[in-house]
Amino acid sequence: MTELLIQTAVNAAYAASYMALIAVGLVLIFGVMGVINFAHGELYMAGAYAIVYLYAGMQLPFLVAVAIGLVFVGCLGLLMEWSMFRPLRDNPLGGLIASIGFLLVLQSGAVLLFGVRAQNVPAVSRERIDVAGAVLTVDRFIVIAATVALLAALWAFLRFTRFGRALRAVSQDREAAALQGISINQTARWAMFIGAALAGVAGALTAPLVPTTPYMGHAVIVTAFIIIIVGGIGSLEGAVIAAVLYAVVNTLVTTFFDGVIASIVGLLLMLAVLIVRPQGLFGAKERA
Repeated sequence: MTELLIQTAVNAAYAASYMALIAVGLVLIFGVMGVINFAHGELYMAGAYAIVYLYAGMQLPFLVAVAIGLVFVGCLGLLMEWSMFRPLRDNPLGGLIASIGFLLVLQSGAVLLFGVRAQNVPAVSRERIDVAGAVLTVDRFIVIAATVALLAALWAFLRFTRFGRALRAVSQDREAAALQGISINQTARWAMFIGAALAGVAGALTAPLVPTTPYMGHAVIVTAFIIIIVGGIGSLEGAVIAAVLYAVVNTLVTTFFDGVIASIVGLLLMLAVLIVRPQGLFGAKERA
């Protein structure tokens, strides 16, 4: 039983890692731009297909392919900001509808380029790491280690750089930030690039571990919304903690029961938090 619990904790750490990357990116975009990006799951999918093409297809080193995928999906985010979210800045509903349209475009593009069949990416390594009797594959370790490094880098960027402080200022009060001379367009570009890149790198890192399909973003975006609602919309710290909480609960229920019940429990967790604390666990704290 002890080994099973340790293995469950290891699996939960992996799940929490990529979920945190996706949720933090979504929160950052919403906090700075005030728009809910329904195409965020498809940015995750685009990152996975970047690995299908660059790593499985062109045989580039895995981490090089991940880095290229990060930049590629970040640039997709810039395209979305320039073509949709900036013209619709004063119309959040219009921005939401436009993101749904972009979602369909990305899905259709993936179908045209790669087909509807699932693409399986070769494992980076067949080696396994022993963790107190539990097994952690190198591929999953890479996801966990990369997530810790990326989130630490984002924290340092937001706290200690001029652009990071500008992002935080805009997320807290856009009008006051503009009066202080902060460029709203520039901060929106930074937020969209970073948020999209985080979703893309999550897809890239997990591509060797899950089948890559044009519709893989559906389940991911639902999970991301549950996480940011539980953590508190606008709170980066809340997104990370809620991702860990959700992953632990989901993994435990899946291990001892099944995945369907785990999904139901996840929704019940969200409802329970909303009843007790409608703003989420960290909704009252400083955003971004």
